[in-house]
Amino acid sequence: MTARAFDICGALPTGITVLEASAGTGKTYTIAALAARYVAEGTPLQNLLLVTFTRMATGELRDRVRERLVRTERDLTRVLDGAPLDTLDDVTRLLAAGPDVAVRRDRLIRALADFDAATIATTHGFCQEVLGGLGVAGDLEPDAELVEAVDDLTGEVVDDLYVRRYFKDVDAPLITRAEALKIARETIANPGAPIEPRDTSGNDLAALRARLAARVRVELEERKRTLSIVTYDDLLTRLNEALKRGGVDKLRARYRVVLVDEFQDTDPIQWEILETAFKAPEVTLVLIGDPKQAIYAFRGADIYSYLEAKETASATETLNVNWRSDQALIDAYDAMFGGAQLGDERIVYLRVRANDPDKRRSLPGAPLRMRVVDRSDPAIELTAKGYAGLNSARAYVARDLAEDIVRLLESGQAKPGDIAVLVRYNRHHALPVRDALDAAGVPVVINGAGSVFGTRAASDWLDLLEALERPSSVPRARRATMTPFLGWSAERVATADDEEWENVHRRLHAWAALLRRRGLASLFETITLVERLPGRVLAEADGERRLTDLRHVGQLLHSAASAERLGTAALAVWLRQRVADAEREGDEERSRRLESDAEAVQVLTIHRAKGLEFPVVYVPYLWEPTWVDDKPIPIVYHDPDADFQRTIDVGLAGSDYRRHKDLHIAEQRGEDLRLAYVALTRAKHQAVVWWAGTWNSRDSALSRLLLARDADGRVADRGPNPPTDDVAIERFRELASNAPGCVSVERASLSGMPLGWSAPRPEAASLAAATFTRELDRSWRRTSYSDITAAAHEARVASEPEEVALTDEPGEEPRFGDLVPDDAEVVGGIARSARGAHAPPPAAAPPGD
Repeated sequence: MTARAFDICGALPTGITVLEASAGTGKTYTIAALAARYVAEGTPLQNLLLVTFTRMATGELRDRVRERLVRTERDLTRVLDGAPLDTLDDVTRLLAAGPDVAVRRDRLIRALADFDAATIATTHGFCQEVLGGLGVAGDLEPDAELVEAVDDLTGEVVDDLYVRRYFKDVDAPLITRAEALKIARETIANPGAPIEPRDTSGNDLAALRARLAARVRVELEERKRTLSIVTYDDLLTRLNEALKRGGVDKLRARYRVVLVDEFQDTDPIQWEILETAFKAPEVTLVLIGDPKQAIYAFRGADIYSYLEAKETASATETLNVNWRSDQALIDAYDAMFGGAQLGDERIVYLRVRANDPDKRRSLPGAPLRMRVVDRSDPAIELTAKGYAGLNSARAYVARDLAEDIVRLLESGQAKPGDIAVLVRYNRHHALPVRDALDAAGVPVVINGAGSVFGTRAASDWLDLLEALERPSSVPRARRATMTPFLGWSAERVATADDEEWENVHRRLHAWAALLRRRGLASLFETITLVERLPGRVLAEADGERRLTDLRHVGQLLHSAASAERLGTAALAVWLRQRVADAEREGDEERSRRLESDAEAVQVLTIHRAKGLEFPVVYVPYLWEPTWVDDKPIPIVYHDPDADFQRTIDVGLAGSDYRRHKDLHIAEQRGEDLRLAYVALTRAKHQAVVWWAGTWNSRDSALSRLLLARDADGRVADRGPNPPTDDVAIERFRELASNAPGCVSVERASLSGMPLGWSAPRPEAASLAAATFTRELDRSWRRTSYSDITAAAHEARVASEPEEVALTDEPGEEPRFGDLVPDDAEVVGGIARSARGAHAPPPAAAPPGD
């Protein structure tokens, strides 16, 4: 099936339609415009279902759809009032044509009035709503608690099964507890996926592991039902089973048009739900996604489900206008990616055109700059075979990047806030880049650098909680003093006398009592004020970052303590487990927050940058492949002999496992290519990449794209040995010749002397005291109904009037706060008013007037 370009003003889609997008082609804009057209053409808003895959994206989609409806309704109203059509966008101009403009406008008005009833939700939110509406047929308990993760419960299941299996054995267990936990977690993370090896009848280790995985699924499901908790995956699996039993007619009657955004991030169960519920002649199902941006396999996204849906669809169209990047930069990408298959022969780079072909920002260098690390530089350590050492190449690239950014800032063509540095890893990539930019005086922040539980702040909180659990413990008190909460130096810890330590223990006892009585938020507020925590932390070199992390961990601890009613000891256990699992944390709430709102270079991971755009993008480590664990671990792969069904292999041994792991690695290498695409296409005007000839660079996305792609666009999973720098430069220049003036190939070289950048000083502002220029409305007063009607009623029993008594000292004036009217005259200590002895004072002017 040949895809054609989608026309937003053409015939509205019907049946199952896939709209295949590319980076910057406006997926969300298209969905909002389609929603406005469907509503204006007669589909009530309550019959539309709009689905996306994250809560943040759902909020953005809701805002964009509402904004589109408002703007379209307003423009149609202007047309009815006689406004010309040439000032409108294409969609509104289409709706303004013909005799039914007033009818379409009225439909939009009704949709806006009922907008709160619109179903714009995540896939899981939609499933929860439908399950609740199905009642007992939905297999969802009315009081069930929705939880994001069941890691703790999974650990309990593994412990119980492990003890049950091995507590009577004299010999050492055949499977370690750590291995059993890995198997359990991977199995739970892939519900419904078949488990390999299929044959579990034997007594070999592979069969034993497979039986453990199957038993974990059953045991965990029983415990979740006993505890009346459900996970997001449970919502999907239960709705899928419920729809197979019936209930699709009600869904099809309610939703006549279904629009799904970011569909490349779907999974097999989600696609099965959509297909079962909405594959019908009377329903329109529009799936919008970009398979080239499918980079979330680690979260369960399954690009093969998207490809299956594309084959099922009655029509496939493409979005081919780029609203983000300059045409020259797009031409450079065409030279780099042109015709490349990004992990599958059905995922091909598509050529697009810029909305404004003449737009181009003046920046030093070509739109796409490729810098090759010079292995002859003394800063590069060489291996025995002449390859660049990995660590020295990383450090070299970080320094070269910092120098390049300094030169860009000094040119005056960009500001720090215009620049983003996209990396794959936080520890090995983001931190060296941050340090290099810091050393050059360039303001820099790391945006969402992994889980906050993997930071020093989490360890500081853990040391404090352990000390509060046992305030009399000397070792714990010593560790607590070294945290920022007390701020002692190692020298002070070594030289402190008994009185100082006694004071520390008294303070810990007091804080422990405060934590028990009033909770963690009160404890943190007390430490912040009494110990002057912000001043001490901000005085450090990385103070903003550390204070942000301390506050973030404190908030998460407070939430956990409040929700689960945890005491000090339980809270310490909770935090200790989170710190241990920090590398696995994927929850947005636990991602590190931005430490500063000041304009600075942003360093962030490619995954976090998806959906964002920046004027200038640096991608320094595309020459380094994603790390693959060589040790036997549970792996997920798609079985080509079973229509690419997602499968999990927990056998960890044998020829089948090795073959399945090769498939798993090939899929990871395909995702690496898509990560490179996502990273580079964040740029609006310029992108800068590096290539280094390290021993492992042959497997990197950049090397394979440029050095291991055949004429049909197939990119090898494993590239050739890295060439010499001169050969690499020559090869890169051949590719650059396909886009003259759009790609430059440069040999990276350090200046040999430290470069520094100083932000231009802002002009001194002239300061002056504010002047009050408004006029007060003195006729305005605040009163009450009783005051207004007082003269119309006969006096009844009431309180005695307040009178100003005679003062003890003649001549003493009334004190501030006495009830004295403004026009009262004080005579002999008695206030008398021209309005009467007890006349009320005039009302104050209203606030803000």
